[in-house]
Formats: sequence, structure tokens, C-alpha cells
Amino acid sequence: MVVVPLVSASIITGLSRIGNEGGFGRVGAKMFGFYLGTSLLAILIGLFFVNLIAPGSIPMELPAAGTTQLATQDSKAVLSVLISIIPPNILFAFSQGHMLALIFFSLLFGYAISRVESVPSQAVQQFFQGVFQAMIRITHIVMKFLPYGVFCLIAKVFMTTGISSLQSLALFTLTVLLGLATFMFIGLPLLLKFIARVKPTWHFKAMGPALITAFSTSSSSATLPITIDCVEKRAGVSNRICSLVVPLGTSINMSGSALYECVAAMFVAQAYGIEISFMTQFLVVLLALITSIGVAGIPSASLVAILVILRVIGLPPEGIGLFLAVDRLLDMCRTTVNVFSDSCCAILVARSEGEKNVLAKDPAEIVLEDA
Repeated sequence: MVVVPLVSASIITGLSRIGNEGGFGRVGAKMFGFYLGTSLLAILIGLFFVNLIAPGSIPMELPAAGTTQLATQDSKAVLSVLISIIPPNILFAFSQGHMLALIFFSLLFGYAISRVESVPSQAVQQFFQGVFQAMIRITHIVMKFLPYGVFCLIAKVFMTTGISSLQSLALFTLTVLLGLATFMFIGLPLLLKFIARVKPTWHFKAMGPALITAFSTSSSSATLPITIDCVEKRAGVSNRICSLVVPLGTSINMSGSALYECVAAMFVAQAYGIEISFMTQFLVVLLALITSIGVAGIPSASLVAILVILRVIGLPPEGIGLFLAVDRLLDMCRTTVNVFSDSCCAILVARSEGEKNVLAKDPAEIVLEDA
């Protein structure tokens, strides 16, 4: 009920804003390059850990699967999925929930809106922004009932399997946390040090208030004003770069969510005993990269993208119940990573544009001066 309008409206509104902000020039190309590069790095880190630890290999009680056919290793099947990205009839794709076709059309449509005249462009943008806000409101209503559903799911598992059911869930949590920590404390700092040529420790200090807010609210959208303030005033990025990169990053640069989606899809496949071939794993990586663009900056929004990936690669969407119990904790962690990744992209773009004041002094000194 929620997936199709939420994903399409999120992608369309996110991309359509770029044209009005002049983002398709040199700065826009750099911005998208860093967005895709950091998200791909995060996904590959998650894929490495989920294959290394294999959290779904421990026997556990599985939710009953519906009629969905499980994934196949046939490369022709993967090729047919890639071909189906371009829909012959977009209304049919919307009605049937063909998510790859939906995402492709939304990306194309959002870009087209940004290139037409301002008056009709603003009208269409406002319409889809209204759809997006309405779907977020519906999602919030659904999320209020989610704890009861999670309680029933976990209670049933405990009644049938006992404490042993926690082993696989604990390994899944460990896998996600290891992936997020590696990306945030090793991957991104290396980019800051060797590409942006700034001190990563200073950037962690600069982003402290935003990271704390992101962890506590689980919402990159709610954290956005604090993120902009930290990047601009504490890290020293110009308003020209900050006002473009950070708000758009909140909509389309979800590195932590992309990592989580990849690990979750592979975890469900392992739990159901499905051998995922290299081609299918490549498809999972591609889908995690694409769907992370459409993830709303609200709590637990990644669950929508995970459902998309499970459906496309042929895994039962009921498998999402395997990790719902720990999603809130992991949501807090991946939101923190999302916000930090957005700020790193702003630093990288600013330094590539020749800005000299970016992290030129210890942010702790700036705080003392302001005090």
C-alpha cells in the first residue's frame, strides 16, 4: 500500500529539486560522483561482512513464505530483470508494483521536471511533494502499530524455538554494526585524509551535535538543520556548497541505509537456504544503490527499500520479519552514518572546488570563540 507512492514521490521530489538549485553543472557532477562512490563503498563493505559472517546460516524459525518464487542462479533470469527496468507501460508497472521500472521512471521523470520551465515545474514539484508528505504521514500511522506486530512475531518465534532464535539475530546485528563501523571510522576518514586532505578527527568534532541528534531521532530529515549548521559554521564549508549538497544528500545519499539493505537481503536469502550467485549478488548491490536514492529520511524507511529488493530478486517479503525486532537500534546507527556520509561529501566537494577554509582549524577552538 505504501511502497509505490512513497518511493516514486521521494525520488521525483529529490531529483526535481536539483535543477532549480543549479546542481547539474560541475558541482553537481562532483556531488553525484561522491554520492555514488561512498554508497557503493558502503554496500561492498556490507556484502563482505555478510558473506564472511553468514548470519542467516544458523537454523531459525522462518516466516511462512507466500507464492513468491525464490531467487535463481540463472544468469538469464538476472538479465531479464535488468531488461525489465524500462517499462513498456508505466501505469501497468505502477499497478503491479514492478519496482525497478518504477524507480527508473521516477528517476527519469524527476530529472525531466528539473529541466522544464519554472512555473509548470514548480506546480508538478509541489504536487509530488504533497504526495510524499502524505505518504510519510501514513507511514507514521503504520509505524505506531508496528511494535504490536513485532511483539507477536517475536513471541511466536520464542514459543517455538526458544532462546536459540536469538543467535542468528545477534549475528545479523553484529554484521550490520561491523559494516557501519568500518565504513564510518575507516572508509570515510580515508577519503577525507587522502582526497580532501583534511583531518578526519576534526571533522568528527565538527559533526558531533548532528551525529548525536541523528542517533537519537533516527531521522536525517529532522537532523538536517543541525547538519547544515555543523557543516557550514563548524567545518567551514561555504553556503554555496553546503546549501546544495547537504539537503540533497538527505534525500538521495543514504550510504548507511544502502549497506543495511544489502546485508538484510543477503541475510534473508541465507535464512531461507538460497544460494546467491555472483550475478544475483551484483543485482543486490545494484538494487541497494538505486533504492537507497528513494529512502525517505524518516525512522525505519529502509524497510520499504528492503521489500523492493526482496521482491525483485524473488525472495519472500515475509522474510523482513526476521530482523524487525532489532531494526530500531540499527536504524539509529545507520541514520548516524547517513548524516556523517552527507557531511563528508560536502567536505569532498568543497575541497575539490578549492575552498581553503574547510576544517582549517580545530572545531573545538571555534566553539570556544563563539562562547
